[in-house]
Amino acid sequence: MFSAAISQMCSESTEPVYITKNGYGEMVIMSMRAYEEKLAKLDVYAKLAEAEAEIREGKTVDTRSSLKGLRAKYGI
Repeated sequence: MFSAAISQMCSESTEPVYITKNGYGEMVIMSMRAYEEKLAKLDVYAKLAEAEAEIREGKTVDTRSSLKGLRAKYGI
Protein backbone atom coordinates (compact mmCIF):
# COMPACT_ATOMS: atom_id res chain seq x y z
CA MET A 1 0.00 0.00 0.00
CA PHE A 2 1.27 3.46 -0.92
CA SER A 3 2.25 5.38 2.17
CA ALA A 4 0.80 8.85 2.80
CA ALA A 5 4.24 9.93 4.01
CA ILE A 6 5.82 8.99 0.68
CA SER A 7 3.04 10.78 -1.16
CA GLN A 8 3.61 13.92 0.89
CA MET A 9 7.37 13.69 0.38
CA CYS A 10 6.88 13.48 -3.40
CA SER A 11 4.44 16.39 -3.40
CA GLU A 12 6.85 18.62 -1.49
CA SER A 13 9.86 17.80 -3.67
CA THR A 14 10.62 19.03 -7.16
CA GLU A 15 12.99 16.10 -7.61
CA PRO A 16 12.32 12.37 -7.80
CA VAL A 17 12.32 10.33 -4.59
CA TYR A 18 14.53 7.24 -4.83
CA ILE A 19 13.42 4.12 -2.97
CA THR A 20 16.06 1.53 -2.19
CA LYS A 21 15.85 -2.06 -1.07
CA ASN A 22 18.81 -3.62 0.70
CA GLY A 23 20.96 -0.69 -0.41
CA TYR A 24 20.10 -0.98 -4.10
CA GLY A 25 17.82 1.17 -6.19
CA GLU A 26 14.33 -0.29 -6.32
CA MET A 27 12.11 2.47 -7.74
CA VAL A 28 11.75 6.18 -8.36
CA ILE A 29 8.63 8.11 -7.42
CA MET A 30 7.77 11.71 -8.26
CA SER A 31 4.80 14.03 -8.21
CA MET A 32 2.82 14.54 -11.40
CA ARG A 33 3.99 18.17 -11.47
CA ALA A 34 7.66 17.13 -11.34
CA TYR A 35 7.03 14.41 -13.94
CA GLU A 36 5.34 16.83 -16.34
CA GLU A 37 8.19 19.34 -15.89
CA LYS A 38 10.73 16.60 -16.71
CA LEU A 39 8.75 15.63 -19.82
CA ALA A 40 8.60 19.27 -20.93
CA LYS A 41 12.38 19.61 -20.53
CA LEU A 42 12.96 16.42 -22.50
CA ASP A 43 10.71 17.78 -25.26
CA VAL A 44 12.71 21.02 -25.40
CA TYR A 45 16.00 19.08 -25.51
CA ALA A 46 14.70 16.90 -28.34
CA LYS A 47 13.59 19.95 -30.34
CA LEU A 48 16.96 21.63 -29.79
CA ALA A 49 18.79 18.51 -30.96
CA GLU A 50 16.58 18.37 -34.05
CA ALA A 51 17.24 22.05 -34.82
CA GLU A 52 20.99 21.58 -34.38
CA ALA A 53 20.89 18.59 -36.74
CA GLU A 54 19.05 20.70 -39.34
CA ILE A 55 21.71 23.39 -39.04
CA ARG A 56 24.50 20.80 -39.51
CA GLU A 57 22.69 19.38 -42.56
CA GLY A 58 22.27 22.81 -44.11
CA LYS A 59 18.48 22.72 -43.96
CA THR A 60 18.22 26.29 -42.71
CA VAL A 61 17.67 29.58 -44.52
CA ASP A 62 19.30 32.87 -43.67
CA THR A 63 16.88 35.14 -41.79
CA ARG A 64 17.41 38.16 -44.02
CA SER A 65 16.86 36.14 -47.19
CA SER A 66 13.76 34.53 -45.74
CA LEU A 67 12.26 37.87 -44.68
CA LYS A 68 13.08 39.40 -48.06
CA GLY A 69 11.27 36.53 -49.80
CA LEU A 70 8.22 36.86 -47.51
CA ARG A 71 8.05 40.62 -48.06
CA ALA A 72 8.22 40.16 -51.81
CA LYS A 73 5.58 37.43 -51.74
CA TYR A 74 3.10 39.45 -49.66
CA GLY A 75 3.99 42.93 -50.94
CA ILE A 76 5.13 44.39 -47.63
